[in-house]
Amino acid sequence: MKFISWNVNGLRACVQKGFEESFRTLDADFFCLQETKMQAGQLDLQFEGYSSYWNYADKKGYSGTAIYTRLKPLSVSYGIGEEKDEHNHEGRVITLEMDDFFLVTCYTPNSQDGLRRLDYRMTWEDDFLAYIKTLDARKPVILCGDLNVAHEEIDLKNPKTNRKNAGFTDEERAKMTRFLSEGFVDTFRTLHPDDPTYSWWSYRFKAREKNAGWRIDYFLVSDSIKDKITEAKIHTDIMGSDHCPVEVDLNI
Repeated sequence: MKFISWNVNGLRACVQKGFEESFRTLDADFFCLQETKMQAGQLDLQFEGYSSYWNYADKKGYSGTAIYTRLKPLSVSYGIGEEKDEHNHEGRVITLEMDDFFLVTCYTPNSQDGLRRLDYRMTWEDDFLAYIKTLDARKPVILCGDLNVAHEEIDLKNPKTNRKNAGFTDEERAKMTRFLSEGFVDTFRTLHPDDPTYSWWSYRFKAREKNAGWRIDYFLVSDSIKDKITEAKIHTDIMGSDHCPVEVDLNI
């Protein structure tokens, strides 16, 4: 099975930049989106052979996630549980339950300039990990999305100058380390341990042209299915957003 994840940074804008062609070219069984920046009814974008599921933020033009799937899920849920409702207003998580696994797409909150949302981010990280572990206790998890952290120095072009910036703070990196230590693997890094390929570039300073990027888009999977990973790719040639699509193929 082929899985794609892409932060489209506004789906309506991305559609004007070739999204539909890229969708068809990538030809995935599951196609997960983050930062759709949409409300219900703003865009009717369907593809033959796919069902789609959407989670919209309460705030207009902000956040939001979606999943297109060729396979019918057993169930679909939005957010990370009613008991954690404080996290469920920004449309950040969709979970599909399939026969043999859970697929979760996530748009992790950014700590923002001046790290003004870092405290909230830390709370999110703990609650989100707890949610994923409840799923993993039932069946393997495939988690994808813009997780808004470059985990190691190899995952961004300029680690030294970004040490205290959102996405590369010690606190955020430690949360990713903890997540992986709880029984999950980073699929791209597992297959490509020394590959400094990035998935996001600032729109400023000609960052993409200079390849001054960050790898903040991931597929993480349960340890129990890590031997099912057959391919992991970052599609740096696909434009349309400040992020590019990332892929994992699983023999599952």
